[in-house]
Amino acid sequence: MLRQAHPSVRLDLLPGRTAADKRAEILTCYRDSWETYERLFNVLGDDEAYYRRADPLRHPLIFYLGHTAVFFVNKLLLAGLLDRRVNARFESIFAVGVDEMSWDDLDDRLYDWPPVAEVRAYRDQVKRIVEDLIAHLPVPSPIGWDDALWTILMGIEHERIHLETSSVLIRQLPLSLVRPSADWPICPQRGPAPAPGWTAIAGGPVTMGKPGDHVLYGWDNEYGRLDVQVASFRAGSLLVSNDEYRAFMADGGYGDERWWTAEGWSWRGFRPSTHPLFWVPQPGDGWNLRCLAEEIPLPGNWPVEVNQLEAKAFCNWKAAREGRPIRLPTEAEWYRLLDLSGLPDQPDREIPAGNLELAGWASSTPVDAHLTAGLGDVIGNVWQWTETPIAGYPGFRVHPLYDDFSTPTFDGQHNLIKGGSWISTGNEATRHSRYAFRRHFFQHAGFRYVDSEQAVEIREDIYKTDELVAQYCEFHYGQERFGVPNFAVRCAEACRELVGGRTIERALDLGCATGRASFELARFCAHVTGIDFSARFIRVCHQLQERGSIRYAIPDEGELVSYHERTLAELGLDGTAGRIEFRQGDAHNLKPQLRDYDLVLAANLIDRLYDPARFLADIGDRVRSGGLLVILSPYTWLEEFTPMDKWLGGRKVDGENVTTLAALRATLGGAFDPVGQPRDVPFVIRETRRKHQHTLSELTVWRRR
Repeated sequence: MLRQAHPSVRLDLLPGRTAADKRAEILTCYRDSWETYERLFNVLGDDEAYYRRADPLRHPLIFYLGHTAVFFVNKLLLAGLLDRRVNARFESIFAVGVDEMSWDDLDDRLYDWPPVAEVRAYRDQVKRIVEDLIAHLPVPSPIGWDDALWTILMGIEHERIHLETSSVLIRQLPLSLVRPSADWPICPQRGPAPAPGWTAIAGGPVTMGKPGDHVLYGWDNEYGRLDVQVASFRAGSLLVSNDEYRAFMADGGYGDERWWTAEGWSWRGFRPSTHPLFWVPQPGDGWNLRCLAEEIPLPGNWPVEVNQLEAKAFCNWKAAREGRPIRLPTEAEWYRLLDLSGLPDQPDREIPAGNLELAGWASSTPVDAHLTAGLGDVIGNVWQWTETPIAGYPGFRVHPLYDDFSTPTFDGQHNLIKGGSWISTGNEATRHSRYAFRRHFFQHAGFRYVDSEQAVEIREDIYKTDELVAQYCEFHYGQERFGVPNFAVRCAEACRELVGGRTIERALDLGCATGRASFELARFCAHVTGIDFSARFIRVCHQLQERGSIRYAIPDEGELVSYHERTLAELGLDGTAGRIEFRQGDAHNLKPQLRDYDLVLAANLIDRLYDPARFLADIGDRVRSGGLLVILSPYTWLEEFTPMDKWLGGRKVDGENVTTLAALRATLGGAFDPVGQPRDVPFVIRETRRKHQHTLSELTVWRRR
């Protein structure tokens, strides 16, 4: 039997508790997370299992073994709690590639995965660093998201997420590569499913969102407030069971396009299965169920586990059969179920009120094993898909240390799952948790259906919650201001002039932001790599590549905004998208394969780096002999971005003034020769209709020896 996972750390110090008590609580929580993650990977039979890709759209498990430790290091560096990397190579290859996003680089030829033993040694090294920080960082009361310890809590909760997502991948490995373990016991309660039924749910108000002073850790998308009036509806009393789902299959549901959305039917073409992912066909019409590390005869009374597209198809089929508006619940309707159930939330419960928090079985349990107010599994057992694509609540703010946790999913393509599963711990097992995945994504997730006349409202206020992204969209793709040419266009034109107007093979646009210079470079470059640290910016780049257009809202006056749409076609760039590869990445720690470029553009980048000297020392390895490095910067050095002792210039050293230009010459002189004279390139950034920033960036050019 699994021991109960430690609950989420409370962010306030209870009366009578000392800082030492809170420190010990955080250390206990960290060790529990780390050790549970280690136990999960212990079900892998041998090293081969770490390098086998379980899912064609995701990395092999060796990535996820290293990723959670690398996350700690990268966030601690950003927070200024570490002053150097632990292993730069690991902190590059294990940094990005988690969600099934279009910037995932899943070409195995580009990865030289290290041995398992080296990754485990790295994890041990990071563990010692984190434990030392927990022992010495100040403990404020309460802990807020600007405090150093919040970074530790973020890393703990991040590892709890990957405990769950890695377990889903392990379920997809061949049985020959895994081994059952007493640490992960399978529920023995199996049999036919109970008859499905309905429970009437009274309508009423629902308040969603977590207040800023809540006592539990939260991800940025949980904060804010949204009030919704939910109409009365009927809810399926139980989650849809394996037995109930078999009726859909028996009626040819997987082969009938009528029940599938256009997206769902397209996915069926990509993955032409005729049954849920974890079902294993047996001779005759029998089925087994793949659990974590073993197969069992399919329990008819356990919840079916499918993706959102499959769940939606089932609902459409059932709606047609019964002549009723049957669909998945919305996020607000799930909250209505939770409110009426009266189930307590953390930290006000001693034990979970469902198959949750690893408190019992390492598998699903019967759909009628946990009944509350006539409803089974309001929380726990398996996650429950909803109709609702995730978006920020009013009041949403991006956390500065993890700007790509939520906003890349605010694209209308990631639907919320609610309620948690048997392996959900920490934040995942709380009322306010908001996790969303692409609709074709597999999780320990099933669904219940509702019968409701209320229309599903999809909020499309993505850009109103991300003013910085909107500002850069306008900066890159909007109209010229005060006769100053578009900065990104001017940068690309300067590069074209420098190469003599000829076509070159490879260009790298570092700090590409929302991508305009990359698109412009592709006019005369056969291949362009655009890299930015912010996934929020890279998301815009991919949207332009995939759809050819973007929409955003920019402030005009007070709370008044104006809405804009820009297309590649109107800019004459629609023929360039196929020559660009956009990636999220850290300019200080680029992946090894990013080299041999004829041209590297770093526009308005160096004064936003946490260690610009290191960047300049490394960039020579990325440029071919004779290739060009083009740097533009207004030299606006701020401690918000770069510690003063790492400023290239703009300060006194040994009593003497040091300019950035002089530092560039000294730093690059060993590998590059200057080309021509520095020149000014102006730019204007619009803040509101009547307020703009006018800035001069200095352009310098360097040729690799």
